[in-house]
Order: sequence, then structure tokens, then C-alpha cells
Amino acid sequence: MAASPSTDTEVAEFAGQLFFRLWRASHTRVAKGLAAIGLTPALFGLLNVIGAREGAIQQELGAAMGIDPSTMVSLVDQLEGAGLAKRQPCPTDRRARVIATTPKGRRLLERARQMALQVEGDVLRGLTPAEQRELLTLMRRALESAPPQPPWSTAEGD
Repeated sequence: MAASPSTDTEVAEFAGQLFFRLWRASHTRVAKGLAAIGLTPALFGLLNVIGAREGAIQQELGAAMGIDPSTMVSLVDQLEGAGLAKRQPCPTDRRARVIATTPKGRRLLERARQMALQVEGDVLRGLTPAEQRELLTLMRRALESAPPQPPWSTAEGD
């Protein structure tokens, strides 16, 4: 006798589906707010990492973020064109370029971070602060052990 399909939502959902739904709840709101200040989610993500790793080498940033090299060049070009970041020669490797935020980039990054934190708080408001921290810890650990992915490119969308 065949089992009838479950109508229980918890049984019918997989982690990937839940990740996607949470991502959409966050991403659509963040993308709208970022657009209002002249950023895309990809540009914010890169600017945020540059701000946290001030003076890192462009290739290292791309590898750490899983961004394909040509996409990385394009994103840094956009940040540089907007006056938010700048490339500088690496003092230890003539071929490499370090990326740093500009004062304008730091000011815009602070605004964008505050907005993203507000959206994240709204999306995760059903969790206690401790549960929110635990969720982030678990997601980082899962990501570290997940199968490798090809580098992201703008062809995939933002």
C-alpha cells in the first residue's frame, strides 16, 4: 500500500527551500533600500568585505567571496567609478592591487550596513538575539562544509 503524500508543511519543506524563502524575504527588502542609495546587493557585499578587510588584495577578496575574476574586476571598477573604493599598488607584489574604501565609501557603507541590519532584524524577529547568533553560526559552519561551487558571476543575477 502506497503512503499518501503528507500535507504537513514541515515534512514537505527542505532546508534549501527554507533558505530560499528567507533569502527572498531579506534580499528583496535590502535590494530596494540599497537601490535608493545607489548600490546593488553585489556592490554592497563587496564594499562590506572591503570595509572589513581594508587593504586586502583584489584576487584574495574575489576568492574569499567566491566571485569570478572578471566579475570582480567589473564590481571594483563600479565601486571605483562611484568614488567608493580605490585600487592601490600592493607594497609586496607589483602585480597585485590592494583595495581600500574611500571616506565616501565608508560613509555609504555605514548607511547600507544599518539598513541591512534593520531588514535582518525584521526578517528574523521571530528568533531571540541568541537564536539569531546561533543561526548565523550554523549557516557559516554549513557553508564551510558545503560542496564547492563555481565562482559567482553577474550572469547569475544579483
